[in-house]
Amino acid sequence: MVLTVAVHRSTSLRAAAAVGLAYGLGLSGPTLGWMAAIHPAALVGLLLLSSSWSAVTAVLVRAAGRSRGWPVLAALAWLGVEFLAARVPFGGFGWLRLGYTQIDSPLAGLYPFIGVAGVSFSVVLTGQLGAWILLGPSRRRLAWSAAWLVVVTGAATAGTVTPTPPPDGVVTAGWVQGGAPGGGVYGLGPPRTITTNQARATRELAAAIDAGRLPAPDFVVWPENATDLDPDTDQRTGQLVEQSVAAVGRPVLVGAILDGPGPRQRRTAAQWREPDGRIGPTYQKRSIVPFGEWIPFRDVLLPLIPALRYVGAQSVAGTDPGLLDVQLPDGRSITLGVLACFDVAFDPVVHDLATAQAVIVQSNNAMYQGTAQIEQQFAITRARAAELRRDTLVVTTSGITGLIDPTGRVTMKVTEPGPAVGVVQLGLRTGTTTASWLATPLEVTATVAAALWITALTLTPSPRRRFHPLVGS
Repeated sequence: MVLTVAVHRSTSLRAAAAVGLAYGLGLSGPTLGWMAAIHPAALVGLLLLSSSWSAVTAVLVRAAGRSRGWPVLAALAWLGVEFLAARVPFGGFGWLRLGYTQIDSPLAGLYPFIGVAGVSFSVVLTGQLGAWILLGPSRRRLAWSAAWLVVVTGAATAGTVTPTPPPDGVVTAGWVQGGAPGGGVYGLGPPRTITTNQARATRELAAAIDAGRLPAPDFVVWPENATDLDPDTDQRTGQLVEQSVAAVGRPVLVGAILDGPGPRQRRTAAQWREPDGRIGPTYQKRSIVPFGEWIPFRDVLLPLIPALRYVGAQSVAGTDPGLLDVQLPDGRSITLGVLACFDVAFDPVVHDLATAQAVIVQSNNAMYQGTAQIEQQFAITRARAAELRRDTLVVTTSGITGLIDPTGRVTMKVTEPGPAVGVVQLGLRTGTTTASWLATPLEVTATVAAALWITALTLTPSPRRRFHPLVGS
């Protein structure tokens, strides 16, 4: 709302862009400061990118002011910018979407209906209507704004009070957070450190199960990057993984780094490993971090910026959804949805898990220990759990590990970066939410509608209008 008022009081589109740029720097600076853990230049680049999108938003909001229905048009344009920012360049960076911020607000009930995208639109339209009133108070504006609040709060309340259907079944999942040294791009420590920590913690889990302190799980989850070397090509890493799976006597979902498919390339994967040594279904991470896991235009940039060598081998993104059909020791077959870290910020990757019975999120946040990134990612994951209406188990190398229920409520949370183990129950659910198939078309429609509407306004020769109410004069 503050941005909108400032933009509408600016004297030109150029001034509006400057306001948006300042707003973007003010928002992204404190929020994304953790990127300095990778490299100061990476932080500068991300701040410029994020602030540029804010400048685009500001220009579109001001351009929308020529329309009688500018609050709606401005909200559509804002959502359109979020849509584009989450996709370009280099796959996008949608970390700052407003829809992620409402999991603890009355609007949280909207997630399963209209998803993160719809929640973003609801927040923005509410703010635009507030600015509409501030810029020209009138009974008509108050009436339209009140009507919107009744609609949006009514829908959100309906989503909140509607009970989550009981699960069709329950599985028990062990989890292992091995701990990591932390601190920057080398936060996993020297080679095999993280796998050694995971193996040690897994032995502790096995001992607790054998002593009866914890129930025997149906399977165990390790985090993303639980191996920093390929267990199929590095003998010691392979031994640590095999010994750990044998010790717990249950299938283990191992977050592993795999070599290939080409030279100096790698894949971040989740492998279902059986106690007898068999490797079951495997998910390959689809959303990889530019300048963190891969270097765009690598052959050009690496010679120019030698510091980018910290990225190491070039990560290759997967293409298949993280739906793993696995068999449990008791003979049951279930479908697990698997996401790896950065995946949680991307709608198509998340929505492809709509038919999963429960969701597992593996993450490696070791390089971000002590920063706001870890809590931010956990908040995004909570919104995703509510959006899909699925029990979601988050397992990390060094926190936050936690369990989230289908409404986004946290039922277990480990914030300390050291080793920790446990066993939790996951409800198995079927059926899909409206959000899983509606949210992306909603964003696309908003983007196209805003583009056509603003284009029509731009091409229509007319004197600059004052701000109008939605209807009437």
